[in-house]
Amino acid sequence: MTKNLERLIKLAEDTFAIKSDPRQLNVNQKVIERLERIHPSTLAEYDEGEGPVAWLVVIPTSTELMQKFISDEITEKELFELTPTEGTYDALYLCSALVLEEYRRKGIVKELALKAIKEIMKDHPIQSLFVWAFSSEGDSAAGNIAMIVGLPLYKKVED
Repeated sequence: MTKNLERLIKLAEDTFAIKSDPRQLNVNQKVIERLERIHPSTLAEYDEGEGPVAWLVVIPTSTELMQKFISDEITEKELFELTPTEGTYDALYLCSALVLEEYRRKGIVKELALKAIKEIMKDHPIQSLFVWAFSSEGDSAAGNIAMIVGLPLYKKVED
């Protein structure tokens, strides 16, 4: 395992506290395989040759599931589990984006997200984006991405 990958894994653990929050999706090999069946562009990483320095996960799904998620009727984990691996998707969940500190503010996440959205929109009529932001930077990035692609952004807000 590269040093950068180790750092990204630690950053994910520190940022999302997945192990202590069963509502969240824990991205493991089984989840990765299912994401790839949903659409090959659900996962993206940026690597300059020494292991990934940025990682992105997006999940195409339905507007109905999006609404249930943002209104707290279902968890992130349930959103993933209830999203069929085949079908037509009209909403896109900006699930997670991680960037090592020294690579931040260089547009890497924006570039990864725009490419993923473009590829998914070739196959699905995406009408909206949604996010559960864990930081002001994540919230800002999601807003910027939605503005660039010209889609409304819906947000899950913690109480």
